[in-house]
Amino acid sequence: MHEYSIVQSLLEQCDNHAKEQGCERVLKVVIKVGKLSGVEPHLLQSAFDAFKREGVCHDAELEMNLQDLVLYCEACHKECEQEEIRYQCTHCQGTQVKVLDGEEMYLMSLEMDS
Repeated sequence: MHEYSIVQSLLEQCDNHAKEQGCERVLKVVIKVGKLSGVEPHLLQSAFDAFKREGVCHDAELEMNLQDLVLYCEACHKECEQEEIRYQCTHCQGTQVKVLDGEEMYLMSLEMDS
C-alpha cells in the first residue's frame, strides 16, 4: 500500500514547514488529490490517522480536495472537466485531449499553532 509512504512523506513536509515557521503543532493539513493520482482517499485517511500520532501533526485534521480530470481538446481548443475518468471532450466529443489537471497530489496549505 503506497499510501503509507505518501503519508510519511507528507508528514515530513509538515514537520519541516512547522519548524521553518517556528510552530509547535499543525492543526489542519489541506491536500489536493487528483482522481488520476493513483491514491485511494480512504486509505490515505487511514494511513494519516495511523502515522500522525508522532510529531507536530498529532492533533491535525486532514482535509482532502478531490480534483476531477481537466482536459484540453486539441480539436476544438476548449477545456472540459470530467468527474469520470474519460478521455473525451465534452464539447466536440473528440479524443485528441491533453490532461491539464487531476493527475497529482500535493500539499495545499497548513494551519499551524505556535
